[in-house]
Amino acid sequence: MHLPAILGWVLVIAGVWSLVVWPQFLKRVMKDPRARDAAGKATRFLTVHVVLVSISMVLGLATAAIGVAGLLG
Repeated sequence: MHLPAILGWVLVIAGVWSLVVWPQFLKRVMKDPRARDAAGKATRFLTVHVVLVSISMVLGLATAAIGVAGLLG
């Protein structure tokens, strides 16, 4: 696959951004009082955010990989 270098770099930067930002967001969500109920069990709030962060990180990794492949191709 061949991409113009600028587009490859945009994809790499966007992917790295996702991989850096989302884990920090999840740390804040896990400290939120809405994340656990009185018994310490994970709430829907936490579960939904874990799913969102997981999907976003997989997409971020894929975006970065496509960018690298485009730069090397």
